[in-house]
Amino acid sequence: MSSVQVDVTNRDRIQGLCDRILQGGSVDREEALWLFELEDQADITDLMASANRIRQHFKGNRIHLCSIVNAKAGGCSENCKFCSQSAAYTTASPRYGFVDAEPLRHASDEAKQNQVTAVGLVAAWKGLREGPVLDEVCDRIREMAADGKVRPDASLGLIESQEVANRLKEAGLACYGHNLESSRRFFPEHCTTHSFEDRLRTIGFLKQAGIKICSGGIIGMGESRADRCDLAMELRAIDASVVPVNFLNPIEGTPYENMEPLPPMEILKTIACFRFILPGKEIMVAGGRTVNLRDLQGMIFMAGASALMVGNYLTTLNQSVEKDLQMLRDLGLSPDWVPEDDSDHQGCAQKSCGCEAENQAKPMEAALTAGQA
Repeated sequence: MSSVQVDVTNRDRIQGLCDRILQGGSVDREEALWLFELEDQADITDLMASANRIRQHFKGNRIHLCSIVNAKAGGCSENCKFCSQSAAYTTASPRYGFVDAEPLRHASDEAKQNQVTAVGLVAAWKGLREGPVLDEVCDRIREMAADGKVRPDASLGLIESQEVANRLKEAGLACYGHNLESSRRFFPEHCTTHSFEDRLRTIGFLKQAGIKICSGGIIGMGESRADRCDLAMELRAIDASVVPVNFLNPIEGTPYENMEPLPPMEILKTIACFRFILPGKEIMVAGGRTVNLRDLQGMIFMAGASALMVGNYLTTLNQSVEKDLQMLRDLGLSPDWVPEDDSDHQGCAQKSCGCEAENQAKPMEAALTAGQA
């Protein structure tokens, strides 16, 4: 009896992995790395189509929108090579101290007008410890929570104790943005003033306090595809609720100012791979999308993205919110913002991110990232 050899094409393999995920399964590192290494444009198109099916299955056609406020700019003691706010580099980035309540009220008003669920306070400093700065941060969070227009989130660097995380939770913080930035192996290539383990420790304090985690990274810093795969696997291990994917926007004066940008199809493939590895999470495209993707920005959703940072970034410009909203309408998508008088979803927008229902098509997780600084 002769055996029959079955020729499994790349399309068949991609489809098989997609079907497994739709049935509740997952991909392992070897399978995920194979996806990252796909080169043929037809294979990448098949990968994106499957990632889009996974997005629709877990997230429906509602897209989570968030924005950020640069609450303290410039002069950061850390030497992250991608960041124009580091004191180690000479850039045109602005510098100012922690903002008072008025700019945050304005940001909340604008966010609500544009159907944005969460506004994140982002500060350029090493991190938070007990003291008057933490007191002021907690005051701003309480004020935004009491105002009720948006959910206040934060990305405030490293946290040095469980007590600090507990105080943020008590002040009303639901979600904290703390990017791993890259793989464990590649991390020392772009930062030496703190470690990958320091960032994991901070995430541990936040999770212990009951705060949801928004954590992702920056793609295009010279890392390998294996590094991108390992970052995604690490984010799965820490159970990040929202995964912001930033793409390097080289800033003059930083060590990466002359870094070559990634091809748009490589960016879209990366988003699709993250969706395969993190099927039920919010995959949010954040910093660098306008510069790197240009006219292909709308394809991020067809590649599996389910969230979008709108408004300007920390020190770089984004396209207008109006243009982003039109882009969603043109694709048959809509923001996940829930009006206060919607009795069918009363209170949804104030819940602790919707992570307890990740298999439903109502993503309400706060999506915040320290962004492409």
